[in-house]
Amino acid sequence: MKRTRLKRRGGLGRIAEQLVWLANGLAESGSRVEDRYWEQQITTVLDEALADNEEEALNAALDHLYSSEPRAYDELADHIESRAECAAGAANTHDVVLIAAPVMAWSRYRIPATSVPPAVLANLRVHLQAHVLAKGARLSVADFLFSPDQLPQGYCATAEFAKVIGGAALDNLDLHIDTEGMPETAQFLSDTRYLLAAVAVPRGSALFRWQETDGSRDSAREQWRTQGGACLAPLLPGCAIELVLPEAYFAASRAADKDSRPYSVRASVAFLATTLETPAANLRAVIAPFWDRNLEEYRIGFTVRGREDIVHGVVWPLLGAEDETTDCTAQIDAVLRESGIADIVHLDHQFPLEYCDDCGAPLYPSPEGEVVHAEMPEEQSDQMPRHLH
Repeated sequence: MKRTRLKRRGGLGRIAEQLVWLANGLAESGSRVEDRYWEQQITTVLDEALADNEEEALNAALDHLYSSEPRAYDELADHIESRAECAAGAANTHDVVLIAAPVMAWSRYRIPATSVPPAVLANLRVHLQAHVLAKGARLSVADFLFSPDQLPQGYCATAEFAKVIGGAALDNLDLHIDTEGMPETAQFLSDTRYLLAAVAVPRGSALFRWQETDGSRDSAREQWRTQGGACLAPLLPGCAIELVLPEAYFAASRAADKDSRPYSVRASVAFLATTLETPAANLRAVIAPFWDRNLEEYRIGFTVRGREDIVHGVVWPLLGAEDETTDCTAQIDAVLRESGIADIVHLDHQFPLEYCDDCGAPLYPSPEGEVVHAEMPEEQSDQMPRHLH
């Protein structure tokens, strides 16, 4: 006869409950020796969960810890990301890590998500190995520029992709991406594309150039932007691009999310100045906070000075530990002023997180304190991407 399953704390399943207990143990640890014990236990459970596609259990454990045990949440999130991107099981003699090289782009036209030709892929390998990776690192580069919608979705899918491309990295071979059935990419004024790769080094060796005594992150970033940018620019015709330093997959993705906020603002100002044939100083920005249960994001509505219609908008989402106490408006102000806009209106009202019922686009604040749809003047509307970041 089947036993009745006992109700667990907070309704957590066995794997999630085990991860919560281990993460709390690690967060409360008082020594590196104890840390190593907890870390080994967490690694074992996580590797099994990722291999068994237990995505719900991982998210349940994180959700449980998020509000009640922030320190344990950070420990568990770090370990899940690390095991997902490290190609667990790919090799016993090497450290293998999935890396991402984000490319921020903006254009009045569609930003492509596209295959990377062999000659370009070969050049990218050369520059990654020369400027980003440690000497002697083995490498596999995927031959596709991914949009955010086309990236592996979730920790388990990321771990599976890392295992495949990690195996190719051990053989120092690039990875061909089959694009059949790949999700469609939404059209935005500014967006990010991702070059994905894996690096393999003998266990305990340096992965990146800045880990070596004569290297630095700043130098790697500068060289990659110059050399890597020259390789990638032809794949993104009609786009202005800016490269983010390639790093481990989740760290690079977070850096891209952070950098894309000011980039989107600068792109929007440049776009409006050219499309409306007006200097940036003739634009006005309206900034307001938008809430669900908590503050989720700031939205910026743009008008032409002397008119009230919102012609364009940008979302500035809160990231990580940011909340209503974080001075995001000062950052937004600084970016707008650097872009040439001096007329800035701040609204303090807590606006609801509303979207257009017809097209799903965010609604933006107007100078009158209302939330409205952004609409370009009729003569320019045909040039606009349908959705805007």
